[in-house]
Amino acid sequence: MNKKAVCILSGGMDSTLASYIAKHEGYEIIAVHFNYGQRTQKRELKAFRDICEDLNIKEKYEVDIPFFTQIGESALTDVDIDVPIEGVKPGVPITYVPFRNGIFLSIAAAIAEKEDATAMFIGVVEEDSSGYPDCTDSFITKMKEAINQGTKESTNIDIRTPLVHMMKSDIVTKALELNVPLQHTWSCYKEEEQACGVCDSCRLRLNGFKIANATDPIAYKGN
Repeated sequence: MNKKAVCILSGGMDSTLASYIAKHEGYEIIAVHFNYGQRTQKRELKAFRDICEDLNIKEKYEVDIPFFTQIGESALTDVDIDVPIEGVKPGVPITYVPFRNGIFLSIAAAIAEKEDATAMFIGVVEEDSSGYPDCTDSFITKMKEAINQGTKESTNIDIRTPLVHMMKSDIVTKALELNVPLQHTWSCYKEEEQACGVCDSCRLRLNGFKIANATDPIAYKGN
């Protein structure tokens, strides 16, 4: 029997690399994508579908979570809050979506239990990121304990975070090494046609490519 892994795949560079690492490790991938009312929902969904095709993924879930827009409190889900363009600053930014990864992991765990998967891959990055509290190693460890406590005794799910201690430049280098189709990924928080180049996510991505001495294949405004 093939070993199975549920990969939480947003369509961004980090989650895509995590999925390719799962494939490289011999897992049969079950891809899960969440539409949660984010500004770039349509573009991220396209990235997800393109990457699933690249990876030849047969089993995939596109899960709608509409309540994040009702909760608000994030520039990603509330159009009345501007996405900051001043660059990464200390503290938790307004682009943080309350407990998003905890909810994502909980839903993915239900899918993993149903599919008899033994692992879940999530592309969280702690070392070189926007400072989200649900992207830390300690948070993932506690979620893993809770998930295995709250599922069947026969269920044992490992949460894999292969990128958590990597820098963005390391992520770019590893992605190029594994021939990840970075042209299909999307990271921008603001735009769906051409990446803005000035939001936190774009800045982190562009800086990673610069340090890795590589060229980002996606289009940016003004280029």
